[in-house]
Amino acid sequence: MFEWDVLRLRRFLRLLCDNILCRSTCSRCKSSRSKYLTLPQVIDSSGACIDIADVSLACAETGADLVPVKISLLGDCRIGKTSFMMKYAGSAGTKSKDQETAAKEEEEEEDGKGLQMEGLNLMDKITYIRGARIIHSIWDVTGDERFLYHMPIACKDSSAILYMFDLTNRWTLNNVIGWYRQSMKWNKTAIPVLIGTKFDDFVKLPIEIQWTVVEQARAFARAMSATLFFSSSTHNINVNKIFKFITAKTFNLPWTVERNLKLGEPIIDF
Repeated sequence: MFEWDVLRLRRFLRLLCDNILCRSTCSRCKSSRSKYLTLPQVIDSSGACIDIADVSLACAETGADLVPVKISLLGDCRIGKTSFMMKYAGSAGTKSKDQETAAKEEEEEEDGKGLQMEGLNLMDKITYIRGARIIHSIWDVTGDERFLYHMPIACKDSSAILYMFDLTNRWTLNNVIGWYRQSMKWNKTAIPVLIGTKFDDFVKLPIEIQWTVVEQARAFARAMSATLFFSSSTHNINVNKIFKFITAKTFNLPWTVERNLKLGEPIIDF
């Protein structure tokens, strides 16, 4: 509990500091990070490098070993961004197929902790991968024009930006391009992911409407060089898989996602 309080305080102070810097010097908000992050190496007393997978998780106590992965969520209001974030970071105790697969790969997770500001929701979730502690720091920008001033700080240094839309509302899909263009002002190196939410409602629509939305979403994803996922927070469809995909891409880990273009099923395209 103490560790989480320290992390939240550090993040709040950094948020205030970065917000001041972004407003005073816009050019500083543009990311210059490398393409891949690296998992930490552990050195024993003799100076030899130890395989991170052989290190006990019990030795990670202070928080200094945390590897941060910042993820930004952008999109219109009422499309399910916050529900999506809560399903992943605040869903301890619910077991899906993705989580069962992760357990087999000896990945462990800790409950998420959050911080809420006007127009900006922040939540953390720690995941153990190969003995390293990865902290997914999720920044959810409220999709209201009044809060667009959060865009620079939310996008700065993000490893991935999730552009989200409601599959049952094509207007929100059309607006994705605007969110994409705005975010590119502040971060040109983040992994782009296009996510259609509310898949459980989408499959109830007439088949011709589904086909039209699928084709438009695939076209937008190609234009953005983004991976496309259809998801549902209600039924936990592709939620955990999306974050696993981001982690694998960020650290260049040997994990791939299978393409699924079957109409009536949650689309995955890249």
